[in-house]
Amino acid sequence: MIELALTLPLAATTLIVEAALPDGATAVMGPSGAGKTSLLEAVAGLRPRARGRIVVNGEALLDDARGVRLPPERRRVGYVPQDAQLFPHLSVRQNIIFGARAARARVDGMLEVLELTPLLERNPDTLSGGERQRVAVARALATDPRLLLLDEPLAGLDVALRERVLPYLLRLRAEWNVPTLYVTHQLGEAIVFAERVLVLEGGRVARQEAPLALLASEASAAIERDLENFLPGHVRAHDDAGGVTRVALDAGGEMTVPLARTHAEGAAVTLVVCAEDVLVAMEAPRGISARNVFAAEVVDCARGGYDVTLRCRLFDGSLVLLVRLTPSAVTTLEIDVGARVWLAVKSHSIRLT
Repeated sequence: MIELALTLPLAATTLIVEAALPDGATAVMGPSGAGKTSLLEAVAGLRPRARGRIVVNGEALLDDARGVRLPPERRRVGYVPQDAQLFPHLSVRQNIIFGARAARARVDGMLEVLELTPLLERNPDTLSGGERQRVAVARALATDPRLLLLDEPLAGLDVALRERVLPYLLRLRAEWNVPTLYVTHQLGEAIVFAERVLVLEGGRVARQEAPLALLASEASAAIERDLENFLPGHVRAHDDAGGVTRVALDAGGEMTVPLARTHAEGAAVTLVVCAEDVLVAMEAPRGISARNVFAAEVVDCARGGYDVTLRCRLFDGSLVLLVRLTPSAVTTLEIDVGARVWLAVKSHSIRLT
């Protein structure tokens, strides 16, 4: 639990944030100048004019009433700013171990997840944008933080790099289980990554709700909607005769994609499925060409613009798929929260990265 009762004077306004955020990931959204980065900097201890109270899982980082004001180095907050800010004179390895507190085995495992081991002896100026962001995240996690702050970690990356980096963040979120504040302008990222959204407008909390709820609100008008499912997993096997590759998903279950021999068995991969490419049936389909069929439960349903977006949880694990349908389809099928449905995805609709 993150408890915020924070006041911070800014150039054009005063940031006032009062919120109680559950464990897990919270996306911080809102227009430019709303105070998103300032909020993260205040939590990290980088804004000395911040006043009020910041408590993370019962530990006060700031509590003016009790005279508590921990300096940044004692807050155990991992902060990844927009531009990564790696030390240019240090190697990747030296950047990551700078201030490291986490156990060596845990750091080594993180490096494997982020695929940074081959880059450890390189200098930051030789890295791509996506590699720099992964190093910055690794450095923050190596400090064994009680709270992780990510300030638009995918901003400035092209679409291909964003698709490459986001699955790493999803894997780390699942494996490290660190409460996270994630600043983003992309509603699609928020829906995939976070359980809650904190919307700031003019230095105030305008909304605090589930990400899908924004689809039905005016707040979503200025937020890009890029509704794709990012499903991390590992190659289980190649079936030459069937022309498919089977992928075991980290969240449970398995999906098949067109044969992808360029990815070795056991290799970490990510499946990308557009929400529009998921078909919905109210009964178990028979005689269907789609190879990926799953029983699921509708756990959220929101109208946005001309479409309806469903969040569907698969019965055999924690995997959640986003599905986008027309309102007429939802009405005809009588889909609502709690409905049991079957989801079908054609193998050729899945991108493998």
